[in-house]
Amino acid sequence: MISGQLNLRDAIRRTITLDQDGKSYRLHDGDLAVIVTRPRGWHLPEKHLTIDGAPLVGALVDFGLYFFHNAAELLDRGAGPAFYLPKLESHQEARLWADVFAFAEHALGIPGGTIRATVLIETIWAVFEMDEILHELRDYAAGLNAGRWDYLFSIVKTFRDAGDDYVLPDRNTITMAAPFMKAYSDLLVDTCHRRGAYAIGGMAAFIPSRRDPEINAVAFAKVRADKTREAAAGYEGSWVAHPDLVPICQEIFDAALGDRVNQLSKPRQPVDVNAKDLLDIRSLPLMVTAKGLRDNIEVALEYVVNWLAGNGAVGINNLMEDAATAEISRCQVWQWRRNRVVLDIERQVTTEMIVWLLDEATETLADTWSETPGGKELLAGARNLLYDLCTKDRFVDFLTLPAYALLP
Repeated sequence: MISGQLNLRDAIRRTITLDQDGKSYRLHDGDLAVIVTRPRGWHLPEKHLTIDGAPLVGALVDFGLYFFHNAAELLDRGAGPAFYLPKLESHQEARLWADVFAFAEHALGIPGGTIRATVLIETIWAVFEMDEILHELRDYAAGLNAGRWDYLFSIVKTFRDAGDDYVLPDRNTITMAAPFMKAYSDLLVDTCHRRGAYAIGGMAAFIPSRRDPEINAVAFAKVRADKTREAAAGYEGSWVAHPDLVPICQEIFDAALGDRVNQLSKPRQPVDVNAKDLLDIRSLPLMVTAKGLRDNIEVALEYVVNWLAGNGAVGINNLMEDAATAEISRCQVWQWRRNRVVLDIERQVTTEMIVWLLDEATETLADTWSETPGGKELLAGARNLLYDLCTKDRFVDFLTLPAYALLP
């Protein structure tokens, strides 16, 4: 976390460099992209910094360090502090951020309303309070962002005991074209445009390969289709997981926006989305496959062991996986076992099946991690953590909390 803060400081001052594998990287002298800093969610502690023996709130540590060291410097350079707020579930949490922003601006003598914030709408709770969230952050809000994987994770977590109507199929079969996901997406755009905010699309997780033209062709086609859909839906911009995908995304949104900076004035059909639409999970066929179960366990394990080793995002099978995809993967396994889901091979998901697949995935990664100092212990810790997360009756809200406890 501190290395990240140092990198941000150096990037703002244009002194950040990297010399690696015979290559040298420096910032050019022209205009650079705006840095949007993401503090941790409200649920995460920072155990290395304490007050009266109690750990600090990770979100406040991240925000405070960045704002204190960089806000004035950004303003001197003609820019400003921008933040990306994750995991909100209510307008009260947005109000708390607004109070933090106001306090920080006053404490450092920064003009009120200088900060800009984009809020991730990635929980089922937040999608019902988007108007209220924008209202609470009215002095600071830049826009809302659709976070699809964490949104699915939130649905499973919230309705984990609600029966088969809320059981999701294989995660890779759930696209933004699913009725309940389209309802969420359309409502986000409509809310932003009614309130004069930007709507930012979700991340395209595909990672192109500079060595394999076939993988590239597939990745580029999927990203183009995804971003074309978002631009047509009214979004002002979007996410990609790799720099090589930026030209595709930029081309599509440049064509949709033209000379405008937003799509607020573009004529479109009225959006009529209600609670039933947002919760219409069973509009998707409940198809759960043995491959889907195996993939979830393998991705979750590989991600968690990398997380314990200090990597927050990991390329797996040409997809950029992060905590959100690990969360939806492990909680689906939990939900499928809890609801006695029958796979396409006509076998019920059981604890024994999960353990067998988890041990098989651990064995597959064993050679790779045995070459890393402390790797065997990290892999064993990840395996045992996932065993608890997927097979115990008690559902753990965030895998990063028990994982954080394993770190020194």
